[in-house]
Amino acid sequence: MQITCGNVRFFVPEERGPGILAGSLSKHFPSPYQLLTQKYLWMDKNTGNLYTTEQKMDREALCPEETKANQCIILHNAVTGPSGDLIQFPVIIEDINDNAPHFENSEIHLRVSEDVSVGTSFLLDDQAQDRDVGPNGELQYHLEDSDGVFSLKEDGPFIMLVVQTALDREDQDQYQMALVATDCGADPLSATATLIVSVTDVNDNCPSFSSDSPRRVAIPGDSLRNMLVAQVRATDPDSDLNAAIIYSLSPKVSERAKRLFSLDSLTGYIRLTQDLQTDKPEELELKVLASGHHCPPIDTRVTISVLPKANQELAIKIRFIAEHQNHTMVLLENQTPTALAVLELEGDSSFKGSSLAIEGEVPFTLSPQNGKYLLSTSKPLDYEMKREHHISVVVQERSAEGSLIIPSRSVIRVLVADVNDNAPHFLKSHYQLEVKENNQPGIALLQVSASDADSGHNGRVTYRLDKHISNIFNIDPVTGQLSVSACLDREQQGEHKLTVFAQDRGSPPLESVATVSIHVLDQNDNAPVFLRPHFIFFIPENVPPFTQVGRVGVTDPDEGENGNIEINVASSSGFFVADSIQGTLCTTTHLDRETEGRYELYLLASDHGHPVALTSTARVTIFVEDINDNQPKVILPSSNFTCVTVSPATVAGTMVAKIYAIDKDSGTNSEITYSIVASEPVQNSSPFQVDSRSGDITLGQHLLQTDLGMHHLFIMVRDEGKPTPLYSTVWVNLLVTESMEPCHLDRAPKWAGASDLVQTPSKAPICEIENPRSAQLTLLVGLAMIIASTFLFVVTVVLYLKQRRRSIQHNKRGYIEENEVPLQ
Repeated sequence: MQITCGNVRFFVPEERGPGILAGSLSKHFPSPYQLLTQKYLWMDKNTGNLYTTEQKMDREALCPEETKANQCIILHNAVTGPSGDLIQFPVIIEDINDNAPHFENSEIHLRVSEDVSVGTSFLLDDQAQDRDVGPNGELQYHLEDSDGVFSLKEDGPFIMLVVQTALDREDQDQYQMALVATDCGADPLSATATLIVSVTDVNDNCPSFSSDSPRRVAIPGDSLRNMLVAQVRATDPDSDLNAAIIYSLSPKVSERAKRLFSLDSLTGYIRLTQDLQTDKPEELELKVLASGHHCPPIDTRVTISVLPKANQELAIKIRFIAEHQNHTMVLLENQTPTALAVLELEGDSSFKGSSLAIEGEVPFTLSPQNGKYLLSTSKPLDYEMKREHHISVVVQERSAEGSLIIPSRSVIRVLVADVNDNAPHFLKSHYQLEVKENNQPGIALLQVSASDADSGHNGRVTYRLDKHISNIFNIDPVTGQLSVSACLDREQQGEHKLTVFAQDRGSPPLESVATVSIHVLDQNDNAPVFLRPHFIFFIPENVPPFTQVGRVGVTDPDEGENGNIEINVASSSGFFVADSIQGTLCTTTHLDRETEGRYELYLLASDHGHPVALTSTARVTIFVEDINDNQPKVILPSSNFTCVTVSPATVAGTMVAKIYAIDKDSGTNSEITYSIVASEPVQNSSPFQVDSRSGDITLGQHLLQTDLGMHHLFIMVRDEGKPTPLYSTVWVNLLVTESMEPCHLDRAPKWAGASDLVQTPSKAPICEIENPRSAQLTLLVGLAMIIASTFLFVVTVVLYLKQRRRSIQHNKRGYIEENEVPLQ
């Protein structure tokens, strides 16, 4: 017979270790139990308890198709009960956060046009996946290293990248950020993918002529065809077709200039179109136009001076060794002394005594070598000291007669090219500042600044933080503005030390380091916290005042007055007081468990913070433990004058009277035993005995003729308190008589024994006597008592109740005084 147990199901979190209790069938089915499948669970056949095995349950592996469903169910079969019923029950595997989010691609690429409007959103198709379910599988996204240019927006199941600031491809053409996906589990897991946004170009810039385009050039009158005269150069910051530039001559250029010179429309080269042979100086002006895509043309003017053909006078002939253009050379700084050119004098032989020399103090030398001169640098050039040098080479001419002729000169221009030989320099190597905790997110902290003596990219400084620094701190890479994106918590970390790097864009780049120390100032944002919300203490009663009850630990992570705690008892009748310094709770008076055995109070802890003190409360339960400070109190009999009539025919074992006492203490201190200390008359052993626990007084043997008369039993009622038991005493008066009339005593018996009763009397009842009567008499009396037992018992009970009422009415004075037997 197969039973489907729709209401019996067990929930087991996945990945549990072996031996974990998963549930029990004992509440639903009788034993014994046998689990038919024991791959992931095993069952105790006696108790029906289900436990996990060594083989862990992986929800995603067991239910791969239902990974995102609400439940992963595995059906189990078991045999239960004496009749061996077959049952089937589901085990639902609960999800835990054991799977981190996963991006399919480690890099996500996105292209965005530079003219996109601020606030435009772009869908990110490459989202992360998480195999867990519920909050463990719900994902949240955020960006890191976006520098405020981009942000994320969640639109239902879609993730949108939002443009926050205007983009300019010419300023930055690519952004690289970290896209972080974090699940919503209790211990969240995350994954990161690199998001690369490429900014595409639009034609938002027009050409402009560079500053190094020539404005004036000179050519000899005997220059040859195709000689390169000059090059004009215009630039456009855009890219590809948007940066294409076309050069052309203005229609206003003279016809002679158009015949002598040609302009390359793509390179800007100006060349001679024919050989020159002229002895006359001439000056021609070319107006060059540069046109870009959808841009109006711009122009520049190049003036070309045509010099007369050289004569036989002395001239300086320069053969350049270094790269040059129009008597201009470009040298990298920091180079060792370098040969630049070979200079030679040409001209009339009558000036053989002429020589070349350099005017002024410049870092160049001119060395004679076989009638020629070698021009070299005399020391490394420094771009940061001087960016341009003009070498003035002078021809010192002497005639044959030796007279000094006015020198002619030639100027050679040397441009110093910058190299990245200067690291950025911080104005301060160590910055210190104080910030109050709970600051507003995004607040600016300070601005660091570093300068670089290099030029261009070599001198362009960007800032970054050490990668090991918490990502709540950010620095603007351009301005050096340091900010914090989250609230600081002094209790979590009171001091932050940041390492800031300033790096130029040279190749290779150089950088320098500065440190920023941030001291977080405390605010009173933490209320005192008790170590436990509910303290339970035990204290004996009757302890002296100001006894310590227990410690009530309380902490406040704030500092100074904000963390200075004062403890007070918020609700109490004045029996307890709190010691703020020691962190303890003390009594203020004697405690009595019999008056109040339990106290419930609340402690109020408050700090001294400003502007408002913060508080918290804790509940305290104090149990007063009993000590043996109350002696037993006899309730029955009501006084020592009480008397009970007993018929001689009463059957042995019959209860003839009862002692009942109470003790206000608790536990063993209130457990009462009864014992007969003495009995009167003393000449014979008493036929009565008392049960040490119930206080029932019974007839221990058949009554004899000699037992007729009054019997006084002196009973000690003792508790079992530690270390010393307490006791009370009472007289139980029994009159053995044929008459069933009620009896009453005019005076109570008096104890003539020692005043200090034995504290540990024998538990055996003092009631055993020897019967000297013959066996025949005993048999006759026994038969008579058996016949009358029922009737006598009823009569005895009725008489006892009547006598008790009469005694109560007769003795209205306090039973406490009468009940206590004075010891002599």
